[in-house]
Amino acid sequence: MAMNMHATSATVLGALAVLALSTGTANAQGQMRSGTNELHLFTGYLFGDDLTDAPVTPLGPTPELDDDWLWGLRYGYNFSEMWGIDISAGWSPNSATNLAGGDIDLDVTLVDVSAIWHFTPQSPVVGYTLAGVGYAFSDLDTTFPAIVDGVPIRIDDDDGFTLNAGIGAKWFVSDTVMIRGEARYRYIDKLVDELDDSLNTFDVTLGVGWQF
Repeated sequence: MAMNMHATSATVLGALAVLALSTGTANAQGQMRSGTNELHLFTGYLFGDDLTDAPVTPLGPTPELDDDWLWGLRYGYNFSEMWGIDISAGWSPNSATNLAGGDIDLDVTLVDVSAIWHFTPQSPVVGYTLAGVGYAFSDLDTTFPAIVDGVPIRIDDDDGFTLNAGIGAKWFVSDTVMIRGEARYRYIDKLVDELDDSLNTFDVTLGVGWQF
């Protein structure tokens, strides 16, 4: 199932990239224009971290958010050639691993609002950095057992705030169409409700965008 999802994601992104390239011109120039909007579709990979601050059973491993694929949408507004706002919503059909009974599905939805700075706004390849805040919503398929101070409990999903910072590039294949690649660090306050631990995650994404 996971392999099929990866293949579908790659196929969709590839088709979008071909469409974008087919609309480009050989002498396309990047133009970060003041007062413009952007819409992006992206897919990529999210690298997880520990879900709890300690093992949930004696001598057991610490549960982790797995590494899995990520896809979503981004909207941007450019206040000037160099400065703008970036709003993104991403979804990862992930899982909690290192559990005695096997992996449990853990879907993660990420919403971010970030300030973006384009440091080469008139280049065909526009470099940028961004940083912002957001929220992470988790959906655990079923609770899993833990022992706290000798007392059995069940751990469920929970939501938490996020902080993010990243760097990327927008390659303009025409005046309006671009290919966007990005690497982003994200701090997640928590994803479970007991023994919760903050997570340091990373994601790498590639997408197609339109400026209008």
